[in-house]
Amino acid sequence: MSKIENKIEANDRSILEVLDKKKYTVDYFQREYSWEQKHIEQLVTDLASAFLANYEAAHERTEVENYNTYYLGPFVLSEKDGQRSIIDGQQRLTSLTLFMIYLHNLQASLGLSENIESMIFSEKFGKKSFNITVEERVPCLQSLFDSGFYNPTDGDDASTRNMAARYEDIGNAFPKEINAQAFPYFIDWLKEQVVLVEIIAYSDDNAYTVFETMNDRGLNLTSTEMLKGYVLSRFKGDKERHSANDLWKRSMQELHQFDKDEDQRFFQAWLRGQYAETIRASKAGSTNEDFEKIGTRFHSWFRENLHLMQLSAESSSQFVDFIKRDFKFFHSVYLKIREAEQTFNSELEHLYYIPRWGIADSLRYPLLLAPLMADDSVEVVEQKLNLVGKYIEIFAVRRSVNFRNFGASSIRYTMYSLVKEIRRKSVEELRAILSKQVAAMSETWNGVSSFRLHGQNGRFVKFLLSRISGYIDGQSGQSTDFVDYYENPNAKPFEIEHIWANKFAQHRDEFDQEHEFLEYRNSIGDLVLLPRGTNQSYNDAPYATKLPHYVKENLLVKSLHELTYKNNPNFVKMAEELGLPFQAHPEFNKADIKARQELYRVICERIWAFDADEAVSL
Repeated sequence: MSKIENKIEANDRSILEVLDKKKYTVDYFQREYSWEQKHIEQLVTDLASAFLANYEAAHERTEVENYNTYYLGPFVLSEKDGQRSIIDGQQRLTSLTLFMIYLHNLQASLGLSENIESMIFSEKFGKKSFNITVEERVPCLQSLFDSGFYNPTDGDDASTRNMAARYEDIGNAFPKEINAQAFPYFIDWLKEQVVLVEIIAYSDDNAYTVFETMNDRGLNLTSTEMLKGYVLSRFKGDKERHSANDLWKRSMQELHQFDKDEDQRFFQAWLRGQYAETIRASKAGSTNEDFEKIGTRFHSWFRENLHLMQLSAESSSQFVDFIKRDFKFFHSVYLKIREAEQTFNSELEHLYYIPRWGIADSLRYPLLLAPLMADDSVEVVEQKLNLVGKYIEIFAVRRSVNFRNFGASSIRYTMYSLVKEIRRKSVEELRAILSKQVAAMSETWNGVSSFRLHGQNGRFVKFLLSRISGYIDGQSGQSTDFVDYYENPNAKPFEIEHIWANKFAQHRDEFDQEHEFLEYRNSIGDLVLLPRGTNQSYNDAPYATKLPHYVKENLLVKSLHELTYKNNPNFVKMAEELGLPFQAHPEFNKADIKARQELYRVICERIWAFDADEAVSL
């Protein structure tokens, strides 16, 4: 090797230095973009929280230079012939690009014009290209940049689909506190005060050596392992220590079936849900409290707060009981939660829904574990999980139909206060508290009356229509349910269908302006779900052409046709008993969309009535 090929450099870089007018390629075996909702939410929440901990409205913009820096981690590059290839860190850099696109679009809606574009793409010889070059992702990135929305096609790979979904997650996670006034300050801070460590190798061999070294944990101990070491050190008897060690190992293996970091997620949820007393205030100069300390170094927090667990460092028997009873119980419940999230279980149905549309898992899991007690029966555990799960779903859906944010940074205080309020409560007490919380929500189901599809809520709209469609089918005695509509693993996926074709000219008798037509066309009352292919074939057809075909589809679609009310007695009976204002629509005009909008509103009230009393009062 030449001298340059032997060289490895490491330097701290601001995000501006990393992304501004820089070009990167991604090796084909590194190209998968696999971040999930929880990863992007954590990134956005952490960045926003770090900024808001410093920001004050009275600050001059120049004071941002004195804000605390935020370390975002390392990334590894291989540089040859002036071309840089990302060896490690592609997930993070791609996510930052999506974040920059979101911020670019957000500032346009705020009437601002901060210089962000050069961190997304650059121009050479009159041709623009994205700074992170992966050819198959360009249509997605371009569409997100132009409109804030991308509808995946049949030919898109999993990475592209993930990117479109994660962009939507960014919008949900970004806090409303960073408003038009704070936004320029946030951009300054993000550009200059958020840093990464750039590691450059000038040969592929050295680059991959660095990569392997960074990703090899070796003997580095995790918080889980350090907690285990401390807890077992309190045991005085070898037999009990070995037994506890075996239990711990089996338990960690069961958790790791879900994710390599699932053990840490479990301990964070358990300790926050059952024991944390404090949370950091959202103001400049605030220090980390229980909630944050558990999120970063829960093993240290545990040692420093034994009294909250009613443990004494000198009492071996207390630690034995704690592991045999509390640890074993909460571990088993956590597994039950994770299994119910992945495989639909009618006994715990809301636990399946809320990972698909609900609050961040850093808040969700503590809430679910908070009301439990180690001596709760299986029946009581399921009742409590269902109550909390339904509350979370109601909270998330109500806020969404009212265009309200529920990102972790925006609701962390609300949710954490609730964690403490429901902690170790009986089923009856829990139901009363959550019922009161639902009743006190400022967002009502009236929001459905004006709810519509826009560039950043496509995933939620599909969720909402899937819940509605599955509910109507189930209440009518059919076997199809939410899973069929939202996931449909064994058939063509369902897609959002506009009942109106995108042809303004066909509706000039009701609209003077095209934007008014589009607003009605994107109303939830104009939307249903159809299988892919069917949706595409109907797409541009007028309503009169579509209607005879609709009668062959699911009940929510079929209900547009008058034959449905003659040939489906179970459906008709269901609609009457539940008071659902279904009606046939031989034509489909503005008034018909409004009627469907009202129908969907009433269905939502029925689906998400918190208890029997609420359902009766509607």
